[in-house]
Amino acid sequence: MAKPPDCSHCQKPATIHLTQIVNNEIKKLDFCEDCPHQKGVTDPAGFSLADLLSSGDEESFSGNQSAVSECPSCGFSPKNFKKLGRLGCPDCYTSLEDFIEPMLAKMHRGTHHNGKFPHGLVSRILFQRKVRETEEALQSAVESENYEEAAKLRDELKALQSSPESTNFSHG
Repeated sequence: MAKPPDCSHCQKPATIHLTQIVNNEIKKLDFCEDCPHQKGVTDPAGFSLADLLSSGDEESFSGNQSAVSECPSCGFSPKNFKKLGRLGCPDCYTSLEDFIEPMLAKMHRGTHHNGKFPHGLVSRILFQRKVRETEEALQSAVESENYEEAAKLRDELKALQSSPESTNFSHG
């Protein structure tokens, strides 16, 4: 039988195991029965995500702390973040960026949020754009008396309007 892992903080046998997946990498933290209480893991009010992310590596926080002292808007410092696991105000994101960004990079795919689109929205927008462009081209061909082009565009527009995509997107 394999020996249980040692506590990540004090080297006693670990009985509590936390696993986090970040950027497809598994990060495991093992605790003895005493360390979670000391680290505030069992107390949601005292729980510090920053403590767990640092995995006990105090240098990573003190190194980043020296670059930025505090937020000019609310006075929040990296030390406050380390203690509370949250920021003081929206300005903290920019004023404490040098401290926060390396942690965000470890937790997420990137540090810039691009947003999300509801399922099917992109194809709906592209289809509606194609219909609109075809209608405009048809109107232009009729106005310029290019009837051969207009007939071709009219047939293309009819095909678009009778396609399955048209029935899926006619209500938007």
